[in-house]
Amino acid sequence: MENMKSARKNDTGEVGSDLSEQIKAATKDNHVRAENTQLMLSYQKGQITLPQYKVLLCSLYEIYKALEEELDRNSSHPAVAPIYFPQELARLESLERDLEHFFGSDWRKSVIVPAATHRYEQRLREIGKKNPVLLVAHAYTRYLGDLSGGQVLGKITQKSLGLSSKEGLSFFSFPGVTSPHRFKQLYRSRMNSIELTEEGRAEVLKEAVSAFEFNIQVFDDLQKMLSVTSPYQSNSNHPTTVLPTSHIMQLTVGLCVALATIGMGIYAL
Repeated sequence: MENMKSARKNDTGEVGSDLSEQIKAATKDNHVRAENTQLMLSYQKGQITLPQYKVLLCSLYEIYKALEEELDRNSSHPAVAPIYFPQELARLESLERDLEHFFGSDWRKSVIVPAATHRYEQRLREIGKKNPVLLVAHAYTRYLGDLSGGQVLGKITQKSLGLSSKEGLSFFSFPGVTSPHRFKQLYRSRMNSIELTEEGRAEVLKEAVSAFEFNIQVFDDLQKMLSVTSPYQSNSNHPTTVLPTSHIMQLTVGLCVALATIGMGIYAL
């Protein structure tokens, strides 16, 4: 049976040789930057509206579409194969169900995202083609963060939006994972088994930091996009989601930060 023991720091408190521990150490400052924001606290208080959530789903869809298509394409790569768990972790289909629930069957015409989302997507496509080992950094930060914070965030979102059922909240559900705790141990063990050169390991750590930065840029760009777009604005070529007022726009970014930092903060403990 595969070793399920999670990586830990050694007795001296120094970061060990496990890749998962090194990623957490390398991204520590990014965690602090993201978690020390009033916007995240606003989300935790339940200050989230349906228009904000719909805008967020659009960006998540584009990000996961790129990530999962590149993981699928590189599933036999020696660095990707150990952490390839499409049945347990894939988010694309769940996001499609959520988008269809809120936008209707023609939801693809309603997806609009800020420029930073496209930059994030382009980076995932680039490394998928040129250096697939770097996908490990993005998969780890995204999936384990979502898995850790999924249940908590799902309940907060359901209550905030006043939803009577779980419909529209598929993104937060992982039916293929019976025990998140044990699965995360397995995932870390698999990731730590990947053979990397010293240079390759340094590149993965650098990419993990970049993953956080891409997310922060998405949050900032999203706020800018919302600030110049009128509510209910749309046209035949580029329909938009319903957009909130300036005060609620700030809370939208809080939601995005929360999705990244609550989950990532939990698995980093």
